[in-house]
Amino acid sequence: MGTSTIVGIMRATCVTIWLRLRAAVLPHPTRQQWLQIAQGFLERAQFPNCIGAHDWKHIQMKKPPNSGSRSYNYKQLFSVVLLALADTNDCFFIIDIGAYGSFADACIFRASRMGRWLQSNQLDISQPAPLPGSSVAPAAYVIIDNEGFAKPHLSFPQERIG
Repeated sequence: MGTSTIVGIMRATCVTIWLRLRAAVLPHPTRQQWLQIAQGFLERAQFPNCIGAHDWKHIQMKKPPNSGSRSYNYKQLFSVVLLALADTNDCFFIIDIGAYGSFADACIFRASRMGRWLQSNQLDISQPAPLPGSSVAPAAYVIIDNEGFAKPHLSFPQERIG
């Protein structure tokens, strides 16, 4: 078989495996699981109302044919980007793979499925809750990440207050 045939078979096989097993292997957290994640951040990091730590990693690859500079990143390598949301046990519970390495962090996040799910409230995140020991208005749940992912436009649970 030719190389392109094998590559096509491998790609189709990987996509089929992912589509069949995704829900079983990496389902979206339920509202109860979000609360458990928040409890983990409170207990382990003394960070209330935190529902995840978000970061990214460039995965180096060979230059794809006819791709121009889309995958060429600031490290002067060709890459695809892995986005991940992790709990306090360093376990990924939402991932997104495939953004071009040349895109800026905030653009990658906004264009990712993870970003769209958060922006459109599709992840069943709990209603805002009071901070421990506080009697003031409830505070929104937050996701921590680095400044490259600045997302002042996101207020995923805030929209549902009142």
